[in-house]
Amino acid sequence: MPNYSIKVNGKSHSVEVSADTPLLWVLRDHLDLAGTKYGCGIALCGTCTVHVNGSPVRSCVMPIGQVGDGEIKTIEGLSEDGSHPLQKAWKTVDVPQCGYCQAGQIMSAAALLESNPNPSEAEIKEAMNGNICRCASYQRIHEAVALAARESQS
Repeated sequence: MPNYSIKVNGKSHSVEVSADTPLLWVLRDHLDLAGTKYGCGIALCGTCTVHVNGSPVRSCVMPIGQVGDGEIKTIEGLSEDGSHPLQKAWKTVDVPQCGYCQAGQIMSAAALLESNPNPSEAEIKEAMNGNICRCASYQRIHEAVALAARESQS
């Protein structure tokens, strides 16, 4: 089996897995980063969203062999103490119900705010459109993204 050197949340790791192993399973099963969840397995729900080189990707369908020397960021890499503006906004707005989709939601929102620090309501809805929430907390999710954007501007 090939050995891959990857950088996750600023730390270098070496993993020995097949080239077609999805990044999700490398993160969860080999690096014990369980914040990224498995949802649908076909890149439709967004639950498994992480960043590779700053762009949101669905880790359930991205083979480790395609990561190359990319920098990976998971929900654990946003902040160790929950102080990222999105994590704080999620708590303030009381977004989660079951919470299962929240890591993917936050990672998609983080990618949006990194590329567009002051998004309109329409831009937030568009960016978050690919993330499914079983509990239908969409209004609170959008409200939390807008709050995080405002707080980051202060």
